[in-house]
Amino acid sequence: MIQKKICLLGASGVGKTSLVKQYVEGIFSEKYLTSIGVKIDKKQVETAKQTVQFMIWDIEGIDRYCGFQPKYLRGASAFIIVTDHTRSQSLVEGLEILKMVKEVTDIPGVLAINKSDLPASWHWSDTELEEIKQSFSQFFNTSAKTGDGVEAMFSHLANILTE
Repeated sequence: MIQKKICLLGASGVGKTSLVKQYVEGIFSEKYLTSIGVKIDKKQVETAKQTVQFMIWDIEGIDRYCGFQPKYLRGASAFIIVTDHTRSQSLVEGLEILKMVKEVTDIPGVLAINKSDLPASWHWSDTELEEIKQSFSQFFNTSAKTGDGVEAMFSHLANILTE
């Protein structure tokens, strides 16, 4: 078995903690509690090649009040940038976070477009889609509430990290 550190990054309130809870525990809560610092969860994943133990680092929201902490990325194998399907500003913030991540590491990353169970308040422009396709190994529409796309996203990471 190998161990891989995965960091979840994104603005406050996009659903990082809810995605982790859905993936690790299979539960969703309507209660919103702002994360402070980092919370670490573990989950074993079976791939065609071997067993991977994910160390999932749920990192506090990155916004103007709490800047990016590159130290959290030390030793990480991959990252997930989470955006909110109902808040267009979260994509802008997610792409800003991506630029900061790329300044300190070249590990693979995926984009989670979370809250896909809710109506969208915005749509991708062709320019945004092209930038996203070039910047991430993959992007996933996810719903921490229903579980849609969550397992597929983490399975994708497990597979690319064991290749």
